[in-house]
This record gives sequence, structure tokens and C-alpha cells, in this order.
Amino acid sequence: MGRRPFSVGLRLWAAALVLVLLILPLAGLSLAYNFRQAATDSFDARLETLLSVVLAGVRYDEPSDQLVVVRASGDARFERVFSGWYWQANDGRDLAVTSRSLWDQRLPVVDTGPGITSLNIQGPRDTSLRAVQQPVLLPGLGRPLYVMVAASRDELDAEVRSFERLLALSLLSLAVLLLSGLAVQIRWGLKPLRRLHDNVRRVEAGETQQLEAGGLPSELAALADAMNEVLEKDRLLIERGRNAAGNLAHALKTPIAVLQALSERLPESDRARVVGELSRLDDAVRHHLTRAAAAGGAALAGHARVAQAIAPVLEGLGRLAERRQMKLEVTLDERLVLRIDPQDLQELCGNLLENALSWARTRVRVSARISEAPGVTARFGELCIEDDGPGMTGEEREAVLARGVRLDEQRPGSGLGLAIVTDLVALYGGTLNLDVSPLGGLRATVRLPAAVRLIASR
Repeated sequence: MGRRPFSVGLRLWAAALVLVLLILPLAGLSLAYNFRQAATDSFDARLETLLSVVLAGVRYDEPSDQLVVVRASGDARFERVFSGWYWQANDGRDLAVTSRSLWDQRLPVVDTGPGITSLNIQGPRDTSLRAVQQPVLLPGLGRPLYVMVAASRDELDAEVRSFERLLALSLLSLAVLLLSGLAVQIRWGLKPLRRLHDNVRRVEAGETQQLEAGGLPSELAALADAMNEVLEKDRLLIERGRNAAGNLAHALKTPIAVLQALSERLPESDRARVVGELSRLDDAVRHHLTRAAAAGGAALAGHARVAQAIAPVLEGLGRLAERRQMKLEVTLDERLVLRIDPQDLQELCGNLLENALSWARTRVRVSARISEAPGVTARFGELCIEDDGPGMTGEEREAVLARGVRLDEQRPGSGLGLAIVTDLVALYGGTLNLDVSPLGGLRATVRLPAAVRLIASR
């Protein structure tokens, strides 16, 4: 048996989880990238402002062939040695002037072409720097002068990391809220389906005959109405089948009785054979009519309160036990309600009790109780019929359940009784077990699904 597919709710939640796990990280990466670009652009704009100040303060002194600073930048960070903020003007050869913060170090000169260029470089003490550079032509200097302003990336990187941490926490919180909200939404959205499922289970259990369409969304209400129509048609077909089976039984009873009466006029050599065949025909008809009458199974059968349903059977066969001077002991749980048609329960109990009375010596016991089998979660009821007769061996118990098999050909009957019981039990999703009774004979135990709610005795 294959593994059961996941439920609709679990499928929806899993799909939402996959979407959240895909979309939020992608959104986070996109936001982090855009913030990093915006922060870098802002940082570069600050450096370009300082670059403009440095460009305005550097001059070329042609007589001395030196670069001179005619106006300081005014930023104290350029005066502290290795502060992380530096500026430099360099022609790529011998001419160079730098901020005091560079001390005796130099920044690498990169030929970046005309215009302002932003780049990442290594600075003093292997620090990572963000720099902007612009080549300019000063009067009297026949080659370009590369002016650069650089600053440590620590401030920029710290700002980006802080944003990424905040973004990660925000997206994680958003994911939790989204998944929680989706779980609530899925549960609320599938509530009508769970209600419809419960209604179907109640119909299966025989607690009701129709699905409740009121209060359901229009889509499910239409489905419930369609299912109710199908259930009603099935119920009518089953009822017609039961009526047809009953009519057929009455129709066949008279011809069989007439044939049995006519068989009395036959010669002795032929009479026994004809009577035997008529008896087999009567039993076979009764067996197949019983199966036809129970064709609906447990889903549409309703409930049978055991003590009330089998009371007529116990009363009738109790008188038979008295005539045979047998003791019939009855112990029934008044609360026990089984999911079976009352007539089928009577047929089932009657066959088993007749069989017990046929083989018992002095004592037959009938009991019904709630099943207490370990590890069983569903509710079941057990009907147990025991006798103190000779009993059966294991091989005999297996053989006797086969249709028409009899262990004693001298006793009347066709051997169809236990086969009828087996068919009825199978139709209602139960089991029939034959084993040794504490009384010494045979114990027949029928286990059938019980109603969801037991009727408390008053």
C-alpha cells in the first residue's frame, strides 16, 4: 500500500513556505545590494566634495618645479598620522604633495582616464580605502596631475553590515508573520472542507443520512447537494433491492413448499434425493437473499442497539433451548450500538445461536460488549456465542467457514449458516473468529464497528 498523499492544508502551507524561503532571501539580497550601492555613492559624494577642496588648494610653482599647497583642506582628519583619511597630488613621477596623515607613505597612482573615478585601493598598514581620483592639468605643468582623496572603508562597511543585520532580522520577523498568517488563512479557508469531511465521516458512520449543505461556500454547497442526490439514489436503490429480495423470498417460498409436498408422493428411493435438493435450493436462496439485503454495507445501514435488536432472536431460540433442556445465558451491554442493519444483526446472531444450540450439550452463553483490544483506536463491539459441545480442531474451524462445508452430514442443514455470517460480517467491515470456548466447546466471536457515540443506559 502506497504512502498516503499530503493533505490539502499541508500542501498549501508547504507551497507558501517554499515561496517565502525563495522570495524573501531574493528580496533581501536585492535590498542589501541597493543599499550598499546607495551608501557607496553617498560616501563617494563626500569624497568628491573633499576632492574639490584639495584641487582648489594645490598649485604648481614653475620656477622651483614644485607642487605647493596654497590652502589647507581644513579637515583635522587629514592632519592626524594614519587617521584613515588621506589626500595626495602626484604626477606619477617625482612631483608629489600629500596630507600630513600619510606621513611618509604614498597612495598608488592609477591611470583612470579623464574625469572623476571611484576605486578601491590598499592604503597604509594594509587598510582598505575607498578613493576618488581626478587628473587635472595645472598651468605650467605639461603633464596631468593625479589628485586623489581616500578614506578607510571601515565606516562604510560598518554602515552596510548594520543595515544587513537589521534587514535580516526584519525579513526573518516578516517570514514568521507571513507563515503564521498563511497558516491561519489556510486553516480558516479550509474550515468548510473540514466540515464537509466531518459530514462525510458521519454519513459513513451511519450517524446521519445527508450532508449538511447549509453554511458552506457556494462551491462546496453545490458539491454537498450533488453528493446528497447520489446518497439518496443509492438509498432508494438499496431499499428497492431489499424489497425485491423480500418479495422474491415470498415468491419462492410457496413453490418450494408445493414441491416439498409433491415429493411426498414420490417413491422412497427418489424422495430423499428430491427433498435434499429442495433443501439445498431453499438454503441457497436464503443465503443470496441475505447478501442482497445487506448490499448497502455499513455506510448506509444505520445503527442497531444490540440488546434491543437481538431480543426477538433470543426469545425465540430461548424457547428452543428450554425444550432441549439447555441453559441459555445472556450478558449484554445495554449501551452497545453497532453500525449494522438490525435485521442483518438478527440474521447473524440467529445463525450463530442455532449452530451453538445444535452442538451444545447443556449450556450456551451469549455476550456482547465494547471491544478492549490493545492498540485499537477505533471503537468496536464484540458479539460472542459459546457452547459446551465437542468443539472443533484448528483444521475444522478453517474448513467450516467454507460455504456448504459440514462436519456432520447426519445433522440437518446445508452448512450455509456460518458462510452467511461470514458474508454479513465482511459487508459491514467486521471479523469472525472461531476458537475454543472456556465452556469446552466452540466460541464464535463477531467483531463489528461500533457507533461513534454509545447510547448510555437509563
